[in-house]
Amino acid sequence: MPNSEIKVLLVDDHAVVRNGLRVMLASAKDINVANEAESADQALQLVRSERFDVVLLDIAMPDKNGLELLKTLRIEKPRLAVLILSMYSEEMYALRALKLGAAGYLPKNSPGPTLINAVRKAAAGGKYISAGIADQLARMLAGDAVAEHDALSDRELEVLKLLAGGESTTGIADALSLSSSTVATYRTRICDKLKLKNNADLTRYALVNGLLL
Repeated sequence: MPNSEIKVLLVDDHAVVRNGLRVMLASAKDINVANEAESADQALQLVRSERFDVVLLDIAMPDKNGLELLKTLRIEKPRLAVLILSMYSEEMYALRALKLGAAGYLPKNSPGPTLINAVRKAAAGGKYISAGIADQLARMLAGDAVAEHDALSDRELEVLKLLAGGESTTGIADALSLSSSTVATYRTRICDKLKLKNNADLTRYALVNGLLL
């Protein structure tokens, strides 16, 4: 949409991050940060009541994982372009996000021109694919081996990162609004899929595969 204003919704629970994104996007005359949200629920309410062309969405939200919100947005607003902007590496979440219908995936340290280009491309109905993501897609299509944790569900991957980071079952249950027994079930599934025995193994696996920041 080269001749019209691109209305953007920023979704991140950190005001400093939103301020930085707003400043970077302000240099583009055709992009307008129309509103901001600090939680998934607030973002959903805004999307339901206002019109946006692009949503810039963080994965690590306090009330709901960004990928879960992405799934909801794809159902309720299938034409709304959603760009995932995250501190997590492309290797961990990019392909998952694209499979769920995201218009692209950018690390939070992306320079302003890259961010602006991605927003414009998403608003025009395209996909922003970085060189790193393109390489992952090429290897996947070529039948190359993928990481074992790619077999985990989004929730299992989230629980794995928290366990590997030293969080207790109770702490994870509180953080994700789950019961302790459900978290224990996820842990068992993760260990089975990754062929690991205990939390020490989980931590080692996460470190080796770059799943911890």
